[in-house]
Amino acid sequence: MDYLRDPAAIYRRSFEIIRAETDFSQLPPDAEPIATRIIHACGMPDIAPDLRISSDFVTAAQGALAAGTTVLVDVEMVRHGIIDKQLNVICTLNDPRAREVGLATGNTRSAAAVEFWRDHLAGSIAVIGNAPTALFALLEMIDAGAPKPAAIVGFPVGFVGAAESKDELHANPRGIPYAALLGRRGGSAMAASVINALARGAA
Repeated sequence: MDYLRDPAAIYRRSFEIIRAETDFSQLPPDAEPIATRIIHACGMPDIAPDLRISSDFVTAAQGALAAGTTVLVDVEMVRHGIIDKQLNVICTLNDPRAREVGLATGNTRSAAAVEFWRDHLAGSIAVIGNAPTALFALLEMIDAGAPKPAAIVGFPVGFVGAAESKDELHANPRGIPYAALLGRRGGSAMAASVINALARGAA
């Protein structure tokens, strides 16, 4: 079978195709590498019109990474998708207390796990790649006076709450730089790709 085998050539050709097929004009100029990585992670140039990346996101997030900030992620799939293993990535989903808090409050384990971000939240990068309830919980916690992260990456996916949680972030980002994909689409691979692109730039 005749197919491209060289990894560098595959990457190069992939990004050439993405740039040829995607209109990035609605995004801040410094956000194009981020958007390119997101599209590369999902194979869908048609998500570009639904990407929302605030004008201060790249500067704030790369600055936070360069300063050694904590990256808080909602699921292990996001953590494992982050290439740079030198980053301080924390996932509290499997903390045994998360299930107990979820049951006690009538909320999901993902939402409950966000409560255990509190001590690390100030100046962090908060990354939601799966659960809409985690993004809602994060925003509620900030509204209640919790420290603000340096940036939010909002890519929850699904049919219930995903679009609504990202609409809330976009409508009122609470003064926090953010990147999000509006609508039902999202996922761990796309969320991790944002951190990978930022880490590459910060380096």
